[in-house]
Amino acid sequence: MEVKLWNDNREREMYENFAELFAIFKATEKLEKAYVRDIIPPSDYENECQKLIAQFKTLSSGLKDMVPSIERFHDTYKLDCPSALNRLVTSGVPATVEHRAAAAMSASTSAAVVAECVQNFITAMDSLKLNMVAIDQVHPLLSELSSSLNKLSILPPDFEGKTKMREWLGRLSKMGAADELTEQQSRQLHFDLESSYNSFMAALPSAGS
Repeated sequence: MEVKLWNDNREREMYENFAELFAIFKATEKLEKAYVRDIIPPSDYENECQKLIAQFKTLSSGLKDMVPSIERFHDTYKLDCPSALNRLVTSGVPATVEHRAAAAMSASTSAAVVAECVQNFITAMDSLKLNMVAIDQVHPLLSELSSSLNKLSILPPDFEGKTKMREWLGRLSKMGAADELTEQQSRQLHFDLESSYNSFMAALPSAGS
């Protein structure tokens, strides 16, 4: 006895669309696993993934009345395609595109922090040249510099600038806000800042900046 899966052309088209959606999920899942296992070159993965994502968006848009929740469709038909669900629904772009975006953002963030460090070094040294030696003037500048240096992940924990700024902040915290650095202390701090700045600039090329 023949079992009919649909009663009219509308139902037939619906089930055919469901089958295509099912196939896209399965194909994407296999593609994701192939990419993770390094079976497929990144360029081929990206091209195929973009095609599947485009097909998914077109099909799911046309099915939004019949399939209001893609996650529910995934669960109802027991697709068991978590990687595909993430790629098609959550991310919407190939993994290679995500990685490039993350790398660009990281590089941009590092460049901004480097510029911040340079500015804080120069501000601190210029302030001493202008004889701004009161503790409540010097401490905030060194604190800002120390904070910006600690943001830069390319610098090791024992980097000269980090160490010297911690030492100076420790000394200044024991003094009163209205106290002032002596001429000898001011000259030593300026020397330490200049030495740390030179070490900082020298460290950037070796860190790949």
